[in-house]
Amino acid sequence: MIQNADTAPGPGKAVRKVVIAGGGTAGWVAAMSLSKYFEGLLDITLVESEEIGTIGVGESTVPPIVAFHRALGINERDFMTQCAATFKVAIWFENWGRLGDWYLHPFGRYGEPAQMIHFYHFWLHAREKGLKVPLGEYCYEWLAAVKNKFALRENPRINYAYHFDAALYARYLRKFAEQRGVKRVEGKIKTVRTRDGDGFVESLELESGKILDGDLFIDCTGFRGLLIEGALKTGYEDWQHWLPCDSAVAFQTRVDTPAAPYTACHAHTAGWRWNIPVQHRVGNGVVFCSQYMSADEARALLIKDSGGAPVKDPWLIKIKAGRRKQAWNKNVVAFGLSAGFIEPLESTSIHTITTAAMRLINLFPFGGVNDYVRDQYNEQTRYELERIRDFVVMHYHYNQREDAPFWKMCREMEIPESLRTRVELFRQGGYVYSKDNELFTVDSWLSVTMGQHIQPRTYNLFAGQANQELKAFMTQHRAKVAEVVNALPTHADFVKQYCGASEAAWLVPGGESGEKAR
Repeated sequence: MIQNADTAPGPGKAVRKVVIAGGGTAGWVAAMSLSKYFEGLLDITLVESEEIGTIGVGESTVPPIVAFHRALGINERDFMTQCAATFKVAIWFENWGRLGDWYLHPFGRYGEPAQMIHFYHFWLHAREKGLKVPLGEYCYEWLAAVKNKFALRENPRINYAYHFDAALYARYLRKFAEQRGVKRVEGKIKTVRTRDGDGFVESLELESGKILDGDLFIDCTGFRGLLIEGALKTGYEDWQHWLPCDSAVAFQTRVDTPAAPYTACHAHTAGWRWNIPVQHRVGNGVVFCSQYMSADEARALLIKDSGGAPVKDPWLIKIKAGRRKQAWNKNVVAFGLSAGFIEPLESTSIHTITTAAMRLINLFPFGGVNDYVRDQYNEQTRYELERIRDFVVMHYHYNQREDAPFWKMCREMEIPESLRTRVELFRQGGYVYSKDNELFTVDSWLSVTMGQHIQPRTYNLFAGQANQELKAFMTQHRAKVAEVVNALPTHADFVKQYCGASEAAWLVPGGESGEKAR
């Protein structure tokens, strides 16, 4: 229910009271971040209901979360122990480019650049001269994933992210946020009260009758977007014509094999299946396009291919790729699923929550909400989500699978011009780029571009001028990577030694993994 009220914060009014609607990963990341940076400056209240279910798919991350945690003062070993976390150095893709093949998207760099030229140009030249060694063997993270090895080290550093239980993560962040003064209110939102005239949100009325008034509201209510869409009618930019998977079924299984240091993404006839290992269980799911596969078929596929004893029955999730037309509208800022959704193929959902938090901290409207700050926030959000969208669309469109109508449809669909330009730059001249503040690096784009069998017609010919030294250059670097990785312990052994914990630490009364969905 949406009502108008007589008064509400408007442009120019100082912002001191922040109300976060919704908990889960998005809500508690927002609460933890704001309370860490603005302790004593803001009155922060978070409202959530234990009765409301959770999505349960956000358990895999990308490397920037490591720096995010450091900025918040989170102790890595303690976090990993409390959240049943494991390490992640890559994403494994199987059956994407062609049926029966595989490739890795590692979180590191291929080789070392020389004379300001990316290493892959030298590899392309060496391949032209007969080299049979995969590009991945020049990357520490690629080889660590293949060999199931990992350890924390420097010089060279092994880049990593995490797999973790999202319900435990929300609980973990909640503890620190409440220690910094964040007030948690249990309850369901009944009414969003807005003001006549400018439509700014004034307060939330709960089913209990309690009123929560604020100057700035953060919407973490999931796909529904109770404030950003329900109250403000912001609108949604639909991307399903580029990302056609509209459903997922998910469940968790008990651990029966050592956890691998990567997320596995196996393509099937109408989408793909994920496998995410944490310490006490494995998260499994099937993402699919309902035009080509039914929910019952997806459930059967999930159960057949996941293996292990299920923790509970699979549940269905309806998804819709796209973004809110404004992530910040009036005095409401949307985080997580409320702001938009790009399917979990490249594990970016939690990342976009953390970047939203840091963006809001940098642009926080202490002096009052104004169009300049709001427009800058929205532009940065749009740019980030569109670049991630293009990267994910590339996996679907550039396929050579002939076994299923779904893949033919993906191959024939129109794609964003921004993606087509990137791919053609690589195809025509071997040129890969990544702009400032983009999530995916040159090496990330290279991994997926070549993994999807997109080959450059030429490369930077400077790499061909070092013919006499090239063999030694390539051999030495490959040997160094192998020496470092071979000396690492297994990933499972390192996790047990570094952050293993008893199952009692992982029990969440009534808890599920994932972001709150309202």
